[in-house]
Amino acid sequence: MIEISAFAWVPPFAQGYVKDLRPRWALEEAGLDYEVRTLSGDDQNAPAYRAWQPFGQVPAYRDDEVELFESGAIVLRIAAQSKALSPRDPQDAAQIQAWVVAALNSIEPKVDNLVFPSIFYAGEPWIEGWRPHAEAVLEMRLEALSKWMDGRDWLTGRFSVADIVMASVLRALEEEPLWARFPRLVAYLDRCLARPAFGRALRAQMETFAANEPAEA
Repeated sequence: MIEISAFAWVPPFAQGYVKDLRPRWALEEAGLDYEVRTLSGDDQNAPAYRAWQPFGQVPAYRDDEVELFESGAIVLRIAAQSKALSPRDPQDAAQIQAWVVAALNSIEPKVDNLVFPSIFYAGEPWIEGWRPHAEAVLEMRLEALSKWMDGRDWLTGRFSVADIVMASVLRALEEEPLWARFPRLVAYLDRCLARPAFGRALRAQMETFAANEPAEA
């Protein structure tokens, strides 16, 4: 049996974006059953959980053979167990791994640098001066990604867990003005999010939050 961890509840602005969505999506694509261990209160700091996820974050993952953490590593593990998602040959495996890492290392930090300050530091005077810099750096990465996607439907030869991770990263930009400058990426993200497995994964995450909504929320 596969088990992943997820927060029982998060504030509304984060709902639908917590990173357990990535393995949920991969598991839905793979057609693999899984259970969710929900964390509430101080569960994420419990010694047993820190032995599973050293940083107290989600998701963490375990199956009958392994335990691991970090969403990129988890979706690669899921792909290895799935006929639908497993790489077709060594080059395919290498490209999928490279694009998972690229989504997490080359794109996501630049997205976070643009989006997070406006969420967590709204109203502070330095935000206005920070955004043009963050947007310019991100725009360079998005231009490169858009060129790669020219003539391609997916990052590699077919839909893979690399697309799951990349789409999960790019979703954070849908309300940003610069997103409309990249119609090729807009179309790519739309293709990803139109997949039925994404819809099932998103509903499952939102159902977890609804079931655990605190009375004062």
